[in-house]
Amino acid sequence: MKSYKIALIKGDGIGPEIIDEAVKVLDAVAVHCGFSLEYDELLMGGIAYDITGDPLPQETISGSLNADAVLFGAIGGEKWDNLPREKRPESGLLRFRKELGVYANLRPAVVYDELVNASSLKPEVVRGVDLMVVRELIGGIYFGEPKGRDENKGWNTMVYTRDEIVRIAHQAFKIAMTRNKRVCSIDKANVLDVSQLWRETVEDVAKEYPEVELTHMYVDNAAMQLIRDPKQFDVMLTGNIFGDILSDEASMLSGSIGLLPSASVGAKIGVYEPIHGSAPDIAGQGIANPIATISSASMMLRYALDENDAADRIDAAIKRALNEGYRTQDLAQFDAKEICSTSEMGSIIANYIER
Repeated sequence: MKSYKIALIKGDGIGPEIIDEAVKVLDAVAVHCGFSLEYDELLMGGIAYDITGDPLPQETISGSLNADAVLFGAIGGEKWDNLPREKRPESGLLRFRKELGVYANLRPAVVYDELVNASSLKPEVVRGVDLMVVRELIGGIYFGEPKGRDENKGWNTMVYTRDEIVRIAHQAFKIAMTRNKRVCSIDKANVLDVSQLWRETVEDVAKEYPEVELTHMYVDNAAMQLIRDPKQFDVMLTGNIFGDILSDEASMLSGSIGLLPSASVGAKIGVYEPIHGSAPDIAGQGIANPIATISSASMMLRYALDENDAADRIDAAIKRALNEGYRTQDLAQFDAKEICSTSEMGSIIANYIER
């Protein structure tokens, strides 16, 4: 029997609740697919600062790099907002991504037929949407030097090297080969030198994937097109700051941020997490939607462990739970037959796998 070591980082707020439900589903699918999972619980975020004085202890970096994959909940909250920047949970997360070298953020946006009315857009616009945003994660303006500020001015530098663009482009094209073989590269090449290098480099990489259709789009137009006609996109490839904005925009096509997963992958390890935050205002109430985290566990099985059958089973169980009318509080107004707690939703999905 194959065995995998999973680093669990529950984090803050609703993080522990949603990770517990993902583990419940993972344990159920492991039994049916003939593998085992060993969990190593690690600290990051506000809870790590409270216990160790550091939002990212070295033990968490080492433990994550020694695992087969990382399943991560969420971090942060008002409790830690007044700490020095380097001690805040968000600084720990940025350092975590850099230390692990997870350079590619994969953010699928899928609209379930059962929840097509949950979107603020018309059903005919969003029905059938299934796209993937591939965002470069550890370069660009968030990490570029020089940066700083004085009393009257602040400055940040957007920097990309050709090698950084090459590796994220390969990630996008490889994913496109498993989907509908279309990549739309998003940049601002009409005004930014860094985007001109981005476009030229992506075109060079595209020559290695002759089956994939490559198009380009300026980021402002892409933001508009995501709302006007999201079904035109298959894989959207873009840099860090543009991807940060566009992936959040794409996430709302589904109608709830509680539904969508993400993966951050690199050469050594992958981190799988829901796209939403720690939601401290609802923590401990048992009303958080665990589906995004459970879907992140499915992505972990598919992309990190090559357990595609197990991932398919989880995806099918989620779809069945939604089709049967089970909803958490955030989706209560959309054809709900039964309102579930966080734990109940996890159990329903796990039970559908067992059946």
